[in-house]
Amino acid sequence: MDAINGNGGASKYITLVSKDGFEFVVLREATLCSEYIRGMLRNNMTEARTGRCELQDINGVILEKVVEYFHYWYKYRDREDVPDMEIPVENCLELVVAADYLGMDSKPH
Repeated sequence: MDAINGNGGASKYITLVSKDGFEFVVLREATLCSEYIRGMLRNNMTEARTGRCELQDINGVILEKVVEYFHYWYKYRDREDVPDMEIPVENCLELVVAADYLGMDSKPH
């Protein structure tokens, strides 16, 4: 399956797959706050062609929260007064590890 839309350009959405097989369809542009995913979607990488990124180090529960953050970041990317995002205390450590793994402390290019 090719992630190219009918106009010959990249699809507007990508699929992120957790290590336990959960799949999340995400707006491609919303994932650009992740240096790791940006790298996967560049040039002629398999993920760029298929629009499918398998994240073997992140489980479904954590990836679901990461995807929620991608949408949160995208929604508020141009605002100064950003509301707090709910983060379950029991997932904090795993989310920090996932954020580091995905390079989410960098600015999109």
